[in-house]
Amino acid sequence: MKPVLEVCAHSVESAVSAERGGAMRLELCANLMIGGTSPDEDLFRMVRERVSVPVRVLLRPRCGDFLYTESEFELLCRQVKRFAALGADGIVIGVLTPEGDLDEARMEKLIALAGGCGVTLHRAFDVCRDPFAALETAKRLGVDTILTSGQQADCTAGADLLRALVAKAGEDVQILVGAGVNAAVIRALQPKTGANAFHLSAKRVENSRMQFRRENVPMGLPGLSEFSLWRCDENAVRAAREAFDACCGAGQEART
Repeated sequence: MKPVLEVCAHSVESAVSAERGGAMRLELCANLMIGGTSPDEDLFRMVRERVSVPVRVLLRPRCGDFLYTESEFELLCRQVKRFAALGADGIVIGVLTPEGDLDEARMEKLIALAGGCGVTLHRAFDVCRDPFAALETAKRLGVDTILTSGQQADCTAGADLLRALVAKAGEDVQILVGAGVNAAVIRALQPKTGANAFHLSAKRVENSRMQFRRENVPMGLPGLSEFSLWRCDENAVRAAREAFDACCGAGQEART
């Protein structure tokens, strides 16, 4: 499979910055600060109007685990069908059973609803019981990409499993290395793992432009400042792209 540098974005501004920095593909989500949830249709439309690189859409009805109720799964089904019809280049999904295995029946239904667009198994993979069993299930289902940190909090700690997954996946599934990726990590991990696909958010925290500020009135998660905004750092993406090209041989032709 072709090398790919994917950047996760949760706003129009971040999507544009990611492309300018050299992202080869985007993963679009909402609520990046809680691990990402499904974006809305208008955000997707605006991003597609402003970028030319492929866009895969993260579909996750809530934060937390990946064991979904019937209504949550119905919502996922509707979202897959909608974004496929809107022209998403791929969907990013993951559903587990209570025992920690990939829910093959539910995944199969979601993939069928996607109508042939690309399919990434997201980091539900990183909390599954047996990564190699999940890999084989993903192959049977026709998943083309698995986003993983090697079942660790960051990909550097998961290097040994990532290397084994890359070898086991072969040409059937692309192992997309994520969690803590930056230019230095790409340089260090690519030779160790043999991976040719990396995923990063390249996020930086920007200070709000609000002049009047009423502090200590949180609107969401405790401890999360209402005056700190997450944005994609174009320069960090550019540095990652330079490292990626050097390690994976993905030059100008890889942009097409």
